[in-house]
This record gives sequence, structure tokens and C-alpha cells, in this order.
Amino acid sequence: MPYLTRYGRGFTRRKFLTDAARGVLATGVLAPLASSMAASGEITKAYPDELLSIEGYTKGRIKTGDFITSANVELVKDLLEPVRYEHILNHGRRLKVVKTTQDLMRLSPWEYIEATLKNAGKAGFDAKGNVVNKADGRPWIGGNPFPDPTNGLELFAAQTLSWGRHDASFYALTAQALGRNGEPRFNYSGGWAELSPVARVSMQPAPYWPGHEDKLRFQSVFFQTPSQFSGTSFLNVWDYDHSRFPDLYGYVPEFRRVRQFPTDQRFEPLLPGLSLYLSDAWAAGDPLHTWSGYQIVGRGPFLAGLAGNWNPGDPNWEQGVHGGPKNQSFWDTSVELVPEAIVVEAMPTRFPRAPVSKKRVWFDARNQIVIGMVTYDRRGQPFRSFDGAYSLYESGDDKFMDGAHPYWSWCHVTASDVQTGDVTRLQQVKALPGNHRSGANDETFYHRYLTQQALIKLGAA
Repeated sequence: MPYLTRYGRGFTRRKFLTDAARGVLATGVLAPLASSMAASGEITKAYPDELLSIEGYTKGRIKTGDFITSANVELVKDLLEPVRYEHILNHGRRLKVVKTTQDLMRLSPWEYIEATLKNAGKAGFDAKGNVVNKADGRPWIGGNPFPDPTNGLELFAAQTLSWGRHDASFYALTAQALGRNGEPRFNYSGGWAELSPVARVSMQPAPYWPGHEDKLRFQSVFFQTPSQFSGTSFLNVWDYDHSRFPDLYGYVPEFRRVRQFPTDQRFEPLLPGLSLYLSDAWAAGDPLHTWSGYQIVGRGPFLAGLAGNWNPGDPNWEQGVHGGPKNQSFWDTSVELVPEAIVVEAMPTRFPRAPVSKKRVWFDARNQIVIGMVTYDRRGQPFRSFDGAYSLYESGDDKFMDGAHPYWSWCHVTASDVQTGDVTRLQQVKALPGNHRSGANDETFYHRYLTQQALIKLGAA
């Protein structure tokens, strides 16, 4: 019996195209998305059936629990950015399909969502283009400032303001740099820390850390392995002014001191072999107004990893891998049908030597999180791809808690150099030697990871 839907694909495509022709962004198809989620906490009233399940979209030809492989990827080609499609078609990558998440509270940290709902409509831009609380012109007060975005600038502003959506985060991580032949070139382990002095919703004092209201973010990364890079670390201190570059400091063990680095050189690998730049962080690794354009170039359904990607079955949350020449190029990933993704293009304007001419970024309309990115070289050719997977850290009876609620965060990332064939795989793990443990909103993170003195201690450890 054929899989019947009330609205065909043509209906939703016409809706998205009509909005584009009118030059408007109004998320949702059957009803406004933001108001529907605020009223019920779910997305079901905003979208027709064929956008709420993979069965509906493919008329039953792909079902929840199935894998997308080279044998059936043509059915969902329109739901993938070109690089993942190429990986699946020709390099053995596969994606497991899970149910579309309909509960708003499972799509970001709980307190962030509560603040988003509470503070809706209170944000604006000041004369310098900084996001502010409209009531008093001070920095933003918490949650997503633009939960019902009207343009690409608002989408990127929210992403740049709060990457991980926690007031403070520490991610223990491992990274494997693989060559075109699938052989590991480098195996790194280390930590990434973030802390927001403003727009705080979980840590006290809130919404501002007194004396630091002029800062947007403290962010650091350090490496433990391999041995030749052990102790290497970097610290970014972001000004709240969205047009100013962060101050960048680094500790290199052989020099035994902290040095300040040029802050606009954000298109170079952090360490050899990595297909990752500082600019790539969360697809918004540079201050908002060092890029421009922010033009919406597409809308429609998409496949992305938003649930089922935490692996509590492994004591350190290690993920499985598959595909590529050595069967280890890609993460085992669960994806779901995202009813509506918003595609935004931006161009670097404060980087005269940037190897990138533009980036194209996919945002999930439900929570405005980044679910894909492709950058283009100066000739306009695809250059690098960045796709990740998130999850609520809850699976059956297993839970990793963030205070009163299960932790929500990223699980793994695949960064691909389209032109060389190199792939970098990153994953968030539970812990590293030295009692460095993944988690959120810990007051000790600042002194452990986010000062120049912390860099020196990490380098000497």
C-alpha cells in the first residue's frame, strides 16, 4: 500500500520558494514555528507529515532504523550537502536514520531554552551592530536572542554569541587526522574550554560576570598527545564588540612562555594535519562583523545528527568508525529528518589573505544550531566541509547529568578537505588523563583552562 500524505513535497517546496521570492523568512510551513513551539513545546503543528518523518518524505522507501548508503542515497540527495553525498556515494559512508525530534526541550540545554522563551523579543542591534538587550542597551541577557529569525545576520549573531549554549563548557576530545589513503597521520588528544561572561543563564552571578561585561567569551584549547605537541595550548579572549578580533595567546613548551600571536591569522591549522582552523569553530569562529553578506540562499528539509549520537556503552564514550580506504574515515552517525534548514552564505571581509571566498552554513530552524558547513576557495570551488552530530546525553536508563537535566552537547565532528581528500575526525570523550572531564557550568573552568597562568600550568603538567 503506498505511503499517503496530506501534503506532497511540491506543497512545501512551493512554500519555501514563494517565501524566497517575497524576500521573507517565516519559519514553519503550516503555522509559524517559533510561536508553535512556545505554545506546545513541539513542532508538529508547524509542519506537514512529509516533513516530520523519513517515511513520509520518501513515501516509505526509507524507514526509521534504516541506513542511508550508496544504494539509496539518491532518494535523499536533496537532504544532504554535496560533500556528505559524495562520501556516501563513493567512499562507503553511511548514516543511520532515527526519528525526528519533536520535543523542543531535547534540542538544546534546558536552561538555554528556558531563557530563550523568557527573553523572546528583547534583543536588538545597537548602532555598532552589537547584540544588546533593547531595554537598556547592555549586552545580551541569555538564551537565543533571535528565536524567530528574519535574516541571516540574526542566525549568525545567535551562533556567534553562544557556541555550546552553556555558560561554561569543557570538552575532553580526541582528533584523528587521516590522509587521502585513509591512513592516520596524527592522533591528538586534548581539551577545549569555553566560558561566557555575559548572557549567563545557569551560573551565578547572572546575566553578567561583574567586571567582565566587556568580554564575550574566554576560549582555550590544549593538547596532551602526541608527545611532540604535549602542552601546546592557545587562549582566545573575545571582546563583546562584534567587530574586534580576539586577543590570541599561545604556549609552546620548547619556549616555556606564553606568546601573543597575530589574531587575524585564523585560516591555518591549529596543529599539523588537522583540517580545522580557528575560523571553523562552531561555523562562527570569527567575530560577527569580520564577515559580511549573511544572505539566505536556501530553505528546505535536511538530514542531520541531533539525537542518538552519545555512546554510553563505551566507558569513555568512544564512537565507532567505518568507511574510506581503511574503514575508519567516518563516524557512525545517527541522523534525523530536519523539517526545515535555513542555508546562509557569508563572505570574509577583514581577512585580505583568506583562502576562503565564502562559507555556506546550514541552520536547523527548530533551534538555530549549525548542522553543516561548506567553505569555498578563492576560485569559488568547494574547499572544506564541516559536519557534526549532537545529542542529549540520555539513552534508556543511562544519563549524564548537567545539574538537574541531562547534558546536551556535540558528540563528534567530521572535517574534510575536499581538494586533498584529508579527513579530520573529532569526538568528545568522557575524560582525559589529569582529571580533565567533559561537562558544563563548572566554576573551576576559568582558573584551570582560561587564563595565561592556566596555559603555563597545562604546559608543565
